[in-house]
Amino acid sequence: MTRKFGFHIRARDGAARQGEIVMPAGVVRTPAFMPVGTVATVKAMYMEQVAATGADIILGNTYHLMLRPGAERVARLGGLRKFCGWGGPVLTDSGGFQVMSLSGLRKVSEEGVKFRSHVDGAVHMLTPERSIEIQGLLGADIQMQLDECVALPAEHRKLARAMELSLRWAERCMAAFGDQPDRALFGIVQGGDDEALRRRSAAALSAMDLKGYAVGGLAVGEPQSTMLRVLEATLPALPDEKPRYLMGVGTPDDILASVERGIDMFVCVMPTRSGRHGLAFTRRGKVNLRNARHAEDPRPLDEESACPAARDYSRAYLHHLVRCGEPLGGMLLSWANLHYYQDLMAGIRSAIAANGFRSFAGGTRDRWAAGDLPPV
Repeated sequence: MTRKFGFHIRARDGAARQGEIVMPAGVVRTPAFMPVGTVATVKAMYMEQVAATGADIILGNTYHLMLRPGAERVARLGGLRKFCGWGGPVLTDSGGFQVMSLSGLRKVSEEGVKFRSHVDGAVHMLTPERSIEIQGLLGADIQMQLDECVALPAEHRKLARAMELSLRWAERCMAAFGDQPDRALFGIVQGGDDEALRRRSAAALSAMDLKGYAVGGLAVGEPQSTMLRVLEATLPALPDEKPRYLMGVGTPDDILASVERGIDMFVCVMPTRSGRHGLAFTRRGKVNLRNARHAEDPRPLDEESACPAARDYSRAYLHHLVRCGEPLGGMLLSWANLHYYQDLMAGIRSAIAANGFRSFAGGTRDRWAAGDLPPV
């Protein structure tokens, strides 16, 4: 029998929740970090490595995949999972953010958004219906509504217009998605940094009784304090029994702070992008492998890590690879970073289950603050 989509909260510690999302393609343990597989690849990683880090789900991108190789082609080749060799669940974003941030020509209307491809200059029209169609062709287990994301800071009038348009698009996405018990459509709360708009958006989306909800329009350059204020205003207006996804976040500290407020799912390019630029995330904080102090350091990034990239290579060697621009440097650091993020999520889940999240978060931050310099 095919499993229906479901979300089950197994433990609580304050507002923090530990649970699982059940889908035919697999179970996602929450709180979860989803590696970004924008164009059917988690950059510089094999899918087997991604799975071995502890990831249960990856993200694919509607905008990029519709441009190349094309959603219809991916469907003919068996869907995104088969196309890229990933065995678990897949979440796709709607393409709305990339249309706003990457494409040249952009014209937003009630119908949708008309844009010029950053790849070849061709003009496309992305409507709520077409976004859902593409995500279905890709075979996504969790699909996102098309929304309009406004960069911050922005005036109230612009934020309100985009939020209301996104609500109307959510209704159209619901109609296009239809009844699919084994898949989910998530709504996206918009409203910028305006708490009243966020609450209005959350209440309207909650009334649509979607299977999950995302908080969008953050991680666009605003300070962490603004992000947390918005979450504190938004989350109480969302159904407690549905999964909550914070889009585009973020740093390990952002994740701790957001879990504390009730977020269940995260996605961000930071671990892989940082790795490609020589920055590692470890339990002792960030390590910049470009720094000359690592040139003769025989220590690994983390001698206690289960990740070979963090445990079995010296900082001197990683420094050498990064400074020489060798692709292997970015591959190893991306691997180490994704593994660290998944270790962090596993620690968070265990701490919530043991009613010790606050102590875990405090200890984690203390280790970051102590730094990674060798003893004198």
